[in-house]
Amino acid sequence: MRIRDLGIRIGMGKPGVFNAITDVPGVRVGHHTIHRENGEQSVHTGVTVIEPRPQPAHLQPCFAGVHVLNGNGDASGLEWIREAGLLTTPIAYTNTHSVGVVRDALVAAERELGKQRTYWCMPTVLETYDGVLNDIWGQHVTAEHVHAALADARSGAVAEGCVGGGTGMICHEFKGGIGTSSRVLSAEAGGWTVGALVQANYGVREALRVGGYPVGQVLGELPSPFRGSENIGEAGMGSIVVTLATDAPLLPHQCTRLAQRASVGLARVGGGTEDTSGDIFVAFSVGNSDLPVTNVGRPGVPTTTVQMVNNDHISALFSAAADAVEEAILNAMLAATDLQANGQQALALKPEQLLEALHAVGWKADPRAAERS
Repeated sequence: MRIRDLGIRIGMGKPGVFNAITDVPGVRVGHHTIHRENGEQSVHTGVTVIEPRPQPAHLQPCFAGVHVLNGNGDASGLEWIREAGLLTTPIAYTNTHSVGVVRDALVAAERELGKQRTYWCMPTVLETYDGVLNDIWGQHVTAEHVHAALADARSGAVAEGCVGGGTGMICHEFKGGIGTSSRVLSAEAGGWTVGALVQANYGVREALRVGGYPVGQVLGELPSPFRGSENIGEAGMGSIVVTLATDAPLLPHQCTRLAQRASVGLARVGGGTEDTSGDIFVAFSVGNSDLPVTNVGRPGVPTTTVQMVNNDHISALFSAAADAVEEAILNAMLAATDLQANGQQALALKPEQLLEALHAVGWKADPRAAERS
């Protein structure tokens, strides 16, 4: 189930064929999901990877940028993106205590691909906290799980909800996880595609908004995994990480500006105001190809010709990014399923519950919505 299946349209733009980050040419996504019992504790976690191009990233870098709305989170590889403006590895999502092992596994994978033709790599790994529903202290993610996610990477439709890195996540006190969406600009606006992939694990119930409607005020009395229990934290704790991809030819500073617009999509759903949330966003562009390989260079070729979107034409990309992030978060929630683990239960947001709440706060289905899908 996705938000458009309910006749709800987010923003004015049109999605791509798959309404996913993989609508951006060359982008692939893979997951590996872990469900198992570990003595008295349950393990519900995993790894998600985003590959920016069909070729290994160290051979075909992308311009990229980073934005941190709130820094109560961890990540690897962001300083090199800020410094060089380049993404030179896949991007991975996992849980808070598994960033290191995922990073190391990606280094090993790059070593095998590069056969030591490059000097080093600094993988980009992002995290959110799944310790309410997962035995996070057990650090159950291994290098084999990372390799499985890489082997699963593909274009086309993307699995959402309780998969990969999003397996044990909670969003607005409902079950959260992985979500994706895309927007394709009109020919007049450039015809480019913007796609988003989120790992949603943030937010209080009462703040939830869908299409601008305050449905959280109606849904607030439903069971929450944070109520009636001790030592599991508080509602709103967690994080959200976002990757934005586009085929528009953006320079690094423009990628940073695009990443900032993930904040707009997050705010529309009711997030972005919690001290306990790590809100970290990465944006990359595949619009410039044949960029020089990092620290290898080209003998006798000191410059590279690149293209850029003129700033007076970039607003449509910003709008697309905000819409895609907003819809991706809602897709993550609707695609999720109930999960009970370690004495806690996170219930998924059911379609009928959402529709009932929307009608209660004055929403009416738009008969023209199908024309814009």
